[in-house]
Amino acid sequence: MGTEFDDNEIRLRLASLQQSIVEAAARSGRSASEINLLGVTKTVSPERILVACKAGLHLFGENYVQEAREKIPAVAKLLAMEHGDGNSAENYAAKWQCIGHLQSNKAKYAVDLFSVLETVDNFALAEEISKQAAKRSRNPTILIEVNISRNPERAGVLPDQALELAEKVVSLPAVRLEGMMGIAPYSENPEDSRPYFRALYELYNQLPQENRRILSMGMSGDFEIAIEEGATEVRLGTALFGRR
Repeated sequence: MGTEFDDNEIRLRLASLQQSIVEAAARSGRSASEINLLGVTKTVSPERILVACKAGLHLFGENYVQEAREKIPAVAKLLAMEHGDGNSAENYAAKWQCIGHLQSNKAKYAVDLFSVLETVDNFALAEEISKQAAKRSRNPTILIEVNISRNPERAGVLPDQALELAEKVVSLPAVRLEGMMGIAPYSENPEDSRPYFRALYELYNQLPQENRRILSMGMSGDFEIAIEEGATEVRLGTALFGRR
């Protein structure tokens, strides 16, 4: 598969996914403008990310801090070269979010790299993010990651402890709590994800209004169900960039 075909495939997939978002939003009486598509770039090359940027996607998520430390500057360099060729900087931009498990000892790097940290599942991690953000005069957004499947092998705070954690997090300086994220158990049938997404939406709605901006749920296999159940952000990797 040549590079040219790959590039065109990304553009076609992005357009198709955006149309699917429009249709899923319409089915639930929502506007597609309420929903962000986040491109999951784990193992995806900077050159392929650039193609997605040029096709109009500006929001990306990385799972690993170490990979992001190498990739984000590389993408920025490619974007700067595009701008140098006379293209508008507004047309080609990239905003980065941390969507993988984050260890406290990586918080200082994460605060520098990401504007949103989606995977806060304990107060000690939130405290460290707050501490590092204050040191660097940063003000990142954080989401509470909820283990909606209650699977002990998955990260995330248990649903019945999520609101208590949120109450503690909002007291911290230099961070903004703006919502929740969760991952439904894998299933061949997207409909199986619906009760999990519905439960997370109900939990999210118990946050104070000022802390409800992002409900991140739904991936390549079940994102349309997530939109129907209230997601404001869907995280799409395979559906956009193909299998790794």
